[in-house]
Amino acid sequence: MLKAWQVPRMWEGGEAWILGGGPSVIDCFNIPSEVVNAVRFKKQGIDAYSPYLAAIHNKHVIGINVAYQFGEWVDICFFGDKGFYLSNKEKLIRWNKLIVTCSPYVAGKDERWIKYLPKEIKSNVPAKERQLGISTYSKAISWNWNSGAAAISLAAWLGVKKIILVGFDMTLSATNNQHFHNEYKKGTTNAKINPRTLPFNNHLKGFPVIKRDADRMGIEIINTSLNSAIQDFPKVHINELL
Repeated sequence: MLKAWQVPRMWEGGEAWILGGGPSVIDCFNIPSEVVNAVRFKKQGIDAYSPYLAAIHNKHVIGINVAYQFGEWVDICFFGDKGFYLSNKEKLIRWNKLIVTCSPYVAGKDERWIKYLPKEIKSNVPAKERQLGISTYSKAISWNWNSGAAAISLAAWLGVKKIILVGFDMTLSATNNQHFHNEYKKGTTNAKINPRTLPFNNHLKGFPVIKRDADRMGIEIINTSLNSAIQDFPKVHINELL
């Protein structure tokens, strides 16, 4: 069993960019449709997007789930799901950067090349908030029911004072896509998504508590997804931040 990792304050006073999976990543970085289609139809890998993200190659970056595949300029891969681990294990071993998880399944596998942060269950708050917000100490995360929101705890304990969210949409795009990629689908299109199966309502629960905790810790959080369903942080066009 992996022991809980002590998050180092290696980004003290700086900012962290967290790259989620929402389709607004494409719009933020003006990725051409021919490149997007090549990635969606798996004629090219996600790293085909990398040149269009050059403006953040020198930033502190946490990639959620497959966002690590943008390139080795991504500093940290964070994930919480067993399924992601099982389908990406061999690629992650070769990636050779910092990998962090809150998955108890992975912790049980004793994979020493992965850092483990258990999910904190807060005992001194109302029951509905016990897995929400930012974790109260640096050897855990608050789960918030999704990996992207959970990674905010990691960024906070890395010492940053500003967190910039990219691809945190919590809604479908105008073309009915849930992600900037197609890695989670057996087919080649997201057009047949059943709205009743979407996790967005559950995912949104944590952000008001994250906002409250971030304010208490003196951390500014900005969302670059202008059409995001998250209403708790200011929305700023990415060009104003670069």
